[in-house]
Parts: sequence; C-alpha cells; structure tokens
Amino acid sequence: MLGDDPGVRAICDGGVALDVPFTPARLRELSKMDGAVVLSTDGTRITRANVHLVPDPSLPAVETGTRHRAAERTALHTGVPAVAVSASMTTVTVYAGGQARVLADPVVLLARADQTVATMERQGARTARARARLDRAEVGGYAAVRDVITMTQRLLRLERLGAELAELTVEMGEYGRQTTLQLEELLSDTPDELRRLVADYLVVDRPGTGTDASEAGARALPTAAQVEAGLERLTALSDADLLAPGPVARCFGLPAEPEDLDDQVSARGYRMLAHIPRLRPVQIAALVERFGSVTALLAAEQADFADVEGVGALWAKHVRLRLTGLVTG
Repeated sequence: MLGDDPGVRAICDGGVALDVPFTPARLRELSKMDGAVVLSTDGTRITRANVHLVPDPSLPAVETGTRHRAAERTALHTGVPAVAVSASMTTVTVYAGGQARVLADPVVLLARADQTVATMERQGARTARARARLDRAEVGGYAAVRDVITMTQRLLRLERLGAELAELTVEMGEYGRQTTLQLEELLSDTPDELRRLVADYLVVDRPGTGTDASEAGARALPTAAQVEAGLERLTALSDADLLAPGPVARCFGLPAEPEDLDDQVSARGYRMLAHIPRLRPVQIAALVERFGSVTALLAAEQADFADVEGVGALWAKHVRLRLTGLVTG
C-alpha cells in the first residue's frame, strides 16, 4: 500500500507496526513475509508489515488471484494506490483510480523508449521542414490552407509521441532520467509553436460581421479563451481525424473541402515575431494588434514600429532588421 491514513488503517488486520525509513532492501526483506507492506503517504517510511487487508468484499473485482483481488479492492475502498507482486508470473501490477497497470520490465521499456525517441527525431525533422515551408510562404504572401494543416499535423503528432514517451519515463523510474532530457530537447517549443499557429490562423468573428476566413476573420484577433478552445478541439481529434485535412481545417474555422486546400490565408504574425530573439510577449501582442498581419509587418517602416507602445526606437530597429533578414534570406 502506498499510503497510510485512517481509511487504510481501518481495513488492516494484524501485522507489525514499524514506522522505519523506507529503503529498497528493507522492503525486499519485509516482503518475504505473508501479508501486505504499508508505506507512509509520502513514501518515505515503512509503517506496517505482515498486514492482512480486509476491504469491502462487495466491491467489484476482475482479478482472479487472492492477492490481486485484495489489492484491487483495497485501492477502490481506500482511494490509495496498491501494488501486487506475483513471483510466479514475474509481474508487478499497480491499482489506482479504478485502473490496473502491469509494469513492464525496464529492458523492454528502454527498448520502447529508444524506438519512440527515434520516431520523434524523424517527426521533428519533418516538422522543421514544414515550418520552413510555412515561413517562406508567409513571407512570400502565398501561404495556403494546406500549409497550415500540414504544420498543425506535424506539431500534433510530435506532441502525441512526446506524451507516449513521457508515460514511459514515469514507468521507467530512475532509468528514465536520460530519456526525460531527450524528451525535453525533442519537444523544444512545440506546445508554444502550436499555440502561436492557432493564434495566427484561427478564424474568429469580427464585431458586427460574420465569419470570413480570408478577410474579416483573418484580421480579427482571437482572445486567449478562443485560442485555448481551438487547441482543445485539435487535441481532441482522433489519430484517424488528424490524418485527414478536413477535421484539422474545421478546428481553425478554415475551408475544409479538398478543393479549398489551396486557398490563400493570412497569418497575423505571432509565429514570425516570436522567432525574433528577446522580443517579449507583450511587445508581440502590441505589434500584432497594431499591424494585424505578416504582410503589414513586412511592409512597415522602422518608425512605424517605434510608434507602437512598449516597443520604442531601439526595439523598432531590432524588429526591422530581423524582418528584413527574413525577406532577403
């Protein structure tokens, strides 16, 4: 048992009260006795051993073995995680929140983690290429619905692979430290990039007008709540829907029919400005609010940037130089 509270103590019968610091060696030796071992809620102390657990027998249980049924019902009865170890089957099963999870062998987990890392590296390279294509299209003024969808698909696939790898690292425990570092490097700014992509292309109603993807909807700025709602719609897509352009386009409010994929769209500039080093989010928001599109940002002069509140002359020069580099590069 991974917790010792009044609810747990109420179903403990017999056993030995210990209250000693937790160590793997102590746990291994105490587990040689019959009955359960109970740890403190923070997992730092072993509070009881050789305990017979008596949970409510009317609780549902799908396990067949006596120990596993007891662990399953104990977790349901107390709300505290319970672990059942089977020496004969060489399995460790964790019961928590009404679910059971069989822990895999660390060697198997490491192999799965390596495979997932390799897949993420390939997906990361594809995402970088999609980002470069979208960047060029935005600068050139020919970004299309297809470009936005492709970039979104790449980012979401990378995020989902990252979520799978994160689950593996938790299960790997101390073996997962290096994999955790790899995960952070592979994901990089993926969540932020996806949020900026939604902020750039989400179609919203302009006050007093209907929704129009190419004109009013593209110029009207989305609120933070609208961006989050768009992200939630994208996150909720099934893997099958994520492969199709239509469902992804509809999450943005963009045209979703096959013949519409080459329709041009206009970015507001959140992504482009976020790639300018040291430019603060408040400055990015102010610049997007003033100019409203990548086209207008690229056409603006240094003096125009300096007039934006929170930007000033020094930052205006920095922004102008960076944007000029994007056009000439």
